[in-house]
Amino acid sequence: MAARHLITGRAGEDLAAAFLAEKGMRIVERNYRCSGGEIDLVCEDNGILAFVEVKTRSGHVRGEPGEAVGPAKKVRLVRAASLYLSRHRAWSRPCRFDLVSVVFQDGETLVEHWEDIIDVRDGLDRRHAPWQPW
Repeated sequence: MAARHLITGRAGEDLAAAFLAEKGMRIVERNYRCSGGEIDLVCEDNGILAFVEVKTRSGHVRGEPGEAVGPAKKVRLVRAASLYLSRHRAWSRPCRFDLVSVVFQDGETLVEHWEDIIDVRDGLDRRHAPWQPW
């Protein structure tokens, strides 16, 4: 049997995918993994690729879900998105980074979506060459 946090995380990702699909976004890929990290959802929204981080919590015990997207996580997201764009030959596509927060608390479920949460310059590290699109 899977650990409780894995079950909660998977339920949150399922809800996030359904929520975004209901908003008209097309789910292109789930749990894209590469050497650079992981992207929970890759979606298309009116021609824009949205790399979506899903944060799920049971209550607010460890803070708001969005608080878990710190500088190190941003670097990993940008690195994974760069590899995704390279592997899919999609560098010319407009893209953004979104966050979906899912909170299960007191029998209620709250799902929130924030678009364009990362200024990609914040996700760059010193190894990034200035000629790269990001």
